[in-house]
Amino acid sequence: MSDTISFSRFTRFSHSICPSTRPARAGLGLNAALLLLLAPAAALAQDSERTLADVVVSASEGGAGLSLKAPAATGSTLGLTPMETPASLDVISREQLEQRGDRSLNDAITRAAGISAMGHPGNGGSALSTRGFTDGTSVMRLYDGLRQYGGIGVTFPFDTWSVERIEVLRGPASVIYGDGAIGGVVNVIPKKPTRGPIENEVEATVGTLGTARLGLGSGGAIDERWSYRVDLSGSRSDGWVDRGDNRDATFSGALQFDPSAELSLRLSHAHGYQEPMRYFGTPLVNGRQLSALRDKNYNVADAEIRYRDDWTALDATWTPNAATTVRARLYHIESQRNWRNAERYVYNAGTGLIDRSDNTDIQHDQRQTGFTANAAFEGQLFGLDNTVSVGFDVNRSRFRHSNNTYVGSSGPVDPYDPVPGAFQSSIPTIPRYRNTAEQHAVFIEDKLALNAQWTLIAGLRRDHADISRKDLLTGSRAFEQTYDDTGWRLGTVFQLNPDLALYAQYAEAADPVSALLMLSTANSAFDLARGRQSEIGLKQRFWQGKGEWTLAAYEIVKTDMLTRDAANPALRVQVGQQSSRGLETSVAADFAAGWRVEANAALLRARYDDFTESVGGVATSRDGKTPPNVPERLANLWLSWHFLPQWTANAGLRHVGKRYADNANTLKLPAYTTTDLSLRWDMARSTSLTLSGYNVFDKEYFTTAYYTATQWLYGPGRRVELTLNHRF
Repeated sequence: MSDTISFSRFTRFSHSICPSTRPARAGLGLNAALLLLLAPAAALAQDSERTLADVVVSASEGGAGLSLKAPAATGSTLGLTPMETPASLDVISREQLEQRGDRSLNDAITRAAGISAMGHPGNGGSALSTRGFTDGTSVMRLYDGLRQYGGIGVTFPFDTWSVERIEVLRGPASVIYGDGAIGGVVNVIPKKPTRGPIENEVEATVGTLGTARLGLGSGGAIDERWSYRVDLSGSRSDGWVDRGDNRDATFSGALQFDPSAELSLRLSHAHGYQEPMRYFGTPLVNGRQLSALRDKNYNVADAEIRYRDDWTALDATWTPNAATTVRARLYHIESQRNWRNAERYVYNAGTGLIDRSDNTDIQHDQRQTGFTANAAFEGQLFGLDNTVSVGFDVNRSRFRHSNNTYVGSSGPVDPYDPVPGAFQSSIPTIPRYRNTAEQHAVFIEDKLALNAQWTLIAGLRRDHADISRKDLLTGSRAFEQTYDDTGWRLGTVFQLNPDLALYAQYAEAADPVSALLMLSTANSAFDLARGRQSEIGLKQRFWQGKGEWTLAAYEIVKTDMLTRDAANPALRVQVGQQSSRGLETSVAADFAAGWRVEANAALLRARYDDFTESVGGVATSRDGKTPPNVPERLANLWLSWHFLPQWTANAGLRHVGKRYADNANTLKLPAYTTTDLSLRWDMARSTSLTLSGYNVFDKEYFTTAYYTATQWLYGPGRRVELTLNHRF
């Protein structure tokens, strides 16, 4: 595969993701679209001799979301801005989070281009889909740059109150974060201590569905050396289904000590507690969903879901001179998760009842301790400006899994008037196995400026992991396995002028065949799956910094997937392949006095190229089918109107295209569009009152399928909230 995609191949590529369009018209339409996009770009670009180093742009210049030249922590250890990064990188700022009123982290993340949520109780409600790949083994979640190793559903963070910004990097990122990021990486960055005066904030929300929420925050400098940041929040709601009550609380705190201008130390701790809705979806009835069952919950009355997470880190940053930066972090993560539910629901046409089975009692005890460090040096290489970063990462993880072997039934229930009953299982819940992972990695990145306009960026990471599993019932070692992987990327950025950049990148990465800390004895025999991506794109600021737009085209191929042996469907072989091709574009602009628009869209073609599954003991090919939970059309729109000095109106649209619930593509989750509206009154300089409506037209839609392809989870209906915010 070449490192870039030629424009002739790009034309063929556009037709491949729009197969219903005739070839000639597809090529003509794409070329016309490119000309339309490039023509205003060239016209708006200002000829200037300024270099990137001469431009200083704050995150809020020109409004929220204008961030191409603001520093970003994700995508590189070289301190690159999104404009300098040869990849698709979106930054969702604190200001945008507040304007949109997104309290759920997944709601906020999926405002970015090409990202959709597929959260359910089994993955902690956090799983995402992007560029044709899904879940925690292909789309990585980070908290302040840290990953919870093993690919198990991450349950923290979940609330946006303590979040400073969210950075979304699409495409393979193993060169920075290791295996498990072929689809992309989402990095949630919390608020941190600042050197300014102490500022405090309180926010209270009440709403429909019994919603109540409270947030408190404080931070600033204590003296010339000490500063702090503390954020607390809590919420409760009745949920949008019967017995859907839920509650959560979170704490984030950090204390920073700056003994000198060159050295900074920060101790931080975050804690999250959740009792989410104990809702596992609604089954199809005779092959379709019934609106009358939209708010029904078929779980048992004493169901339980509970997550507890703690993240602690000690960070040190040392800048002995202007050309050198050294960073180090010692950290510890703990997660305890509990589920006790009747999880499987199937409509019985003979009895007219919902049969419930697979009563599941699970307990997770996950712990991880690690140390990571890197050093960046600015200098020259062969007489050219050069920045290089080298580092290492080492951690040890332990995961203990307790369960009842998923045995039990709490009896059938009426679809329209379910009597929940109690959880029943004849098998005790005891520790079954413990997986341990010892991982270490070394990595290097380099940015070489060939001239004032053209840079090359390269990266390499070598990972090694030792995984073992102990059977806690017999006390014996079930398996020991070693994984080695080298991920790399080569990219280039060409500045056509200070505000317009063309980039290209080729990257190779790896994914585990399943969550490493839940790896079974059977799957331990397989190696990591491999992935490669080619991407080209454009990024531009226009209207003197009042607007930005981006365009990206990519192709990703993932190989060495597990598939069924055609000769013996009871066996798995590692020969499968999946691919995706797509276009993504975004724009943000202050286009008139008091008016602002933010929009993005993604067009995707994702396919199994070589994949076989067992159907009734028969090997069945799924070649050419779209993987489940992958929408091939995504779009977001946000419009803001500051129509009076103290009043601002906002409107948002979120569109998710159709997805399939099964590999055969026989069950289709319908496309949907939801509408959010809000009106904010700035009562005083530091006090605001906001009335928000979410899914105001009460659109019925489904977020994902869970447990079986015929058990779908409804998304939330119409909600209205009133929020008071005061800063002092």
